[in-house]
Amino acid sequence: MSVVSETTKGRGKDSSTPLREITVAHSPDSDDAFMFYSLATHKVCTPGLRFTHTLSDIETLNQKAREGVYDVSAISFHAYPYIQDKYALMNCGGSVGEGYGPMIVSPRPFTADEVKTKLIAVPGTLTTAYLALNLFAPGIPTEVVPFDQIIPQVLEGKYEAGLIIHEGQLTYDKSGLHRIVDLGRWWQKVTGLPLPLGGNAIRRALGPQLMAAVTAVLRDSIHYALDHREEALAYAMQFARDLDNQSADKFVGMYVNERTLDYGPDGREAVRRLLDMGHKAGIIGPEAQIDWA
Repeated sequence: MSVVSETTKGRGKDSSTPLREITVAHSPDSDDAFMFYSLATHKVCTPGLRFTHTLSDIETLNQKAREGVYDVSAISFHAYPYIQDKYALMNCGGSVGEGYGPMIVSPRPFTADEVKTKLIAVPGTLTTAYLALNLFAPGIPTEVVPFDQIIPQVLEGKYEAGLIIHEGQLTYDKSGLHRIVDLGRWWQKVTGLPLPLGGNAIRRALGPQLMAAVTAVLRDSIHYALDHREEALAYAMQFARDLDNQSADKFVGMYVNERTLDYGPDGREAVRRLLDMGHKAGIIGPEAQIDWA
């Protein structure tokens, strides 16, 4: 799915000046839709720039980022060490769990120790959910399943447990599933930090000046959505995957907030700690060299 947003605001007197196209990719989820709402609907000034949006699931975006396909891409933090030669992390646009995050769920009320021996359906091996799972339970058996099929396939009995992300964190209990472990809560107990799940990466080939300009536009887009919450939420509802208005508002509030405008010192430390722990545990091959744009 793709859409285009552009504006001539701020282009100067010569309206014939070509617009610089910036390709942006993010997930078709209510939180990302909320974040990019004003950019996709021409509410913010994008001087000299034309934004083309592509929507895809996060594991696909992680893989595309390894190829350097998009100028700006939502990624899982787990993926960053594998793309750091091509991308820097943007200072805004992060999804951070404040004592909550991906969950292991099951039809049976396993203990945390019992579930470590079960085959877990996971949404992708480059997701931060997968990284956190393997930090929690090194060597746990897993199998990749599309994120929106994990709950249905667990309910069908194909897997004894599943690792859920996105809106499933608010809807799993309606299906009769038990929450076995909230990895965001586990991480906070272990580190005292929030769990950084996903962020936006920007291609280094754009150069420092353009990277800074694009980052400023994204921050403006997030500001606008937070300041015009009702209209941004109405737009995001088309991506809310069966959530009602109240639940969608709660979900968006979990992952788009003041920390999305800036990670803060503890948020940036959480990113560093997560990737360092993943590398030392042998889950992540390359050592992360984090640059913030």
